Amino acid sequence: MAEVPSRAQPPVEADGSQPPDFAAALSLSARWLQEWESGELSDEVLADRVAPLVSLRDGARGFFVVALAGESVLMDRLPDVVLLSLRQAGAGVVDLTARNLAMSTAMVLHHGRVGDLEQQGRSERVQVRALELLRQLEPQLVKERLEQLLAGTRGEGEDRAFLDRWGYDDEQRQAIAQAVLRVAE
Repeated sequence: MAEVPSRAQPPVEADGSQPPDFAAALSLSARWLQEWESGELSDEVLADRVAPLVSLRDGARGFFVVALAGESVLMDRLPDVVLLSLRQAGAGVVDLTARNLAMSTAMVLHHGRVGDLEQQGRSERVQVRALELLRQLEPQLVKERLEQLLAGTRGEGEDRAFLDRWGYDDEQRQAIAQAVLRVAE
């Protein structure tokens, strides 16, 4: 019987190599979601594959680039077993989802300002998917993370540096604050 990696130890690939980096996580996620959509992977197998991937920062980043921003419908009809894997990954998934909500919200405004309706639509899709996912993740972790993000929009706390680094203006920060409040609706 194969040993299942614990949350404390990063998963090791079947060939004995180290866990996937960001680029490998992108590739794996894209392949798995394509296989899932074509019926080659069940919800359960997808959840089993996603769980160790999203337990690592680079793995979760790669997964969410594909799942939130990509064409896959996974996040639009998220199976319960995959949601459970995301919930079990804990604060890391909540953090990345909150950051995706903030960034996509700010980019909706940016793309609207420059008249790029195609990119604005893509950012809106990420925004909606992130918002819906936050509503389904562990409520206490989401509440704490969104309070921190909300403080950042007011120029306070740890997320101030995150928002400053991306150069978000007052209107974008206000939109982010409104998006954060929409999670609780």
